[in-house]
This record gives sequence, C-alpha cells and structure tokens, in this order.
Amino acid sequence: MKRLDRSELIFKIIAYSFVTLFALAALYPFIYTLSAALSSKAAFERGAVVFLPVDFQLDAMIAVISEKGFWNAYTNTLFYTFFGTVFSMALSIAAAYALSKDRLVFRRQINFIIVFTMWFSAGLIPTFLNYRMFGVDFRWGIVWGFGVQAFNVILLRNYFSGVSKEIEEAAIVDGANEFQVLTNVYLPMSKSAIATVTLFYALSRWNGYFWNLILVNNNIEHPLQVFLRRYLTDFLSDENASITDLPYSPYSYMYAMIVMSIIPIIIVYPYLQKYFARGVNVGGVKE
Repeated sequence: MKRLDRSELIFKIIAYSFVTLFALAALYPFIYTLSAALSSKAAFERGAVVFLPVDFQLDAMIAVISEKGFWNAYTNTLFYTFFGTVFSMALSIAAAYALSKDRLVFRRQINFIIVFTMWFSAGLIPTFLNYRMFGVDFRWGIVWGFGVQAFNVILLRNYFSGVSKEIEEAAIVDGANEFQVLTNVYLPMSKSAIATVTLFYALSRWNGYFWNLILVNNNIEHPLQVFLRRYLTDFLSDENASITDLPYSPYSYMYAMIVMSIIPIIIVYPYLQKYFARGVNVGGVKE
C-alpha cells in the first residue's frame, strides 16, 4: 500500500474536513425544517428546537394532510411539472437535433438567435405584456408559454453533435428516416444529457412561482409555491392572530408544508444525480 507523504496527508485531511463541514451546512436547513414540523408548539415557541425534534408530535403534519387547498395546489404543481417537462423536452430535443445538423439551412443564424436570448432580454414589463397578449394566464398557457430554455437546447445540441456520424449513416443505409434516427440512435446514446436536461426542466417547473403568481388570476390554478407564499403572507398579517390557539405552532404548520412539498424532489433527485457529471460536461470528448 502506497504511503502518503506528510503534505499530501495534511491536504487530504483539510479537504475532507472542509467538504464534510460544507455538506453538514447544506443539510442543516432541511434537518431544522423537518424538526420544526415535528416539534410541539411549546418547544418551538421557547426556542428549544435547534437540531432534532423536541416533544415529538404529528399535529402540524396531520393538519397539512387534511388541508384541501394544499392538495389542490400540490395537484397543480404536479400538473405543471409533468406536462411542462414533457412539452419542454419534446421541443428541446427536436430543436437540438435539427441544430446539430450541418445541413440545416440558416443553422448559424438560428443558433445565434437562440444564444442571443441568453445574453439579452426584453425586460420584466415587456415580457409580462407579451405573455398577457398571448393569453398566458391559465394552466395550459403556463405549460406552453415557458416551453423552452435556450441553455438546455444548447446543452442537448452540443451532445447530439458528439454522436458518432458513422452510426447515423449506418442507420440511414438500413432505411431509417429522420424520426427513426432520432429515436433509435440519438436518444439511446444521449441518456445522460436527456436525464440532466429533464431534471433541469422538472426543477424549474416544480419551483415555478413568480410568473404563475402575476399571470394566473385564478387561485384554484396556483401551484404549491404560490400557495405557500399566500399562507406566509396571511400568517404575517393581523387577520390570523386567532390561529395561535391551535395545538401546533403556525410556523410548524408552515414547515410541515415545506417538508411535504420537497418529498418528490428528494425521491427523484438521487436517481438522476449520477447523470450530472456526464450530462453537463457535453462535447468534452470528440472522436
């Protein structure tokens, strides 16, 4: 077994210590949120909750589960995330595949226009008026109105450009059309990039808040993030002073909603995380 010299050993100790502290610092907000949701009202109000739950109870979690408005917002978030991600991926894959072909007419100009939108934007008010003009003020409007992100299209385009041309030519010789080449050659060979971009879109849809808040007027169609914001605003107002007689702290109720809202992300993220290193680092190796 190779022995480490003193300087390398010191460096590794410092590096591992730093990474461990950073991981704990990143994990602590989630642990505190969970502990606050599962602690008693008295323990939370006297500031006893620091790390682990104090006087464990499930009153706040049960109250959240029993709240119909919460589940309506949850359903809306699932709707936006699922259909929005599917729609965005369909458009992004089609655009990236076309832009990866040298034979595409005006390929350079189209690429420039897409990249240009990453550098400059029209501004908040013109963008808002543009969405209003096109009627992006309901659930399906939010799905198609925010269909594509230029960065994700460029990411997929770079990965598709690295796919072996010999395999594509062999498929064409065997009689495959463009759609068959895309589905049978490019997609199976680009699983890491597709999984990465899918997660980017899904997280963006799941955390969607601002545009839904200012564009959608119907509260029934608001997602979970807007529902949480509305609860926090109402809680901070004087109108909700009467809720202090509940068996749980209003803050515990709010933290319980946050815990419930991030469960799907916690479940899905570990399965897709392994694709990040390969998916983001596209185009790094050419044949």
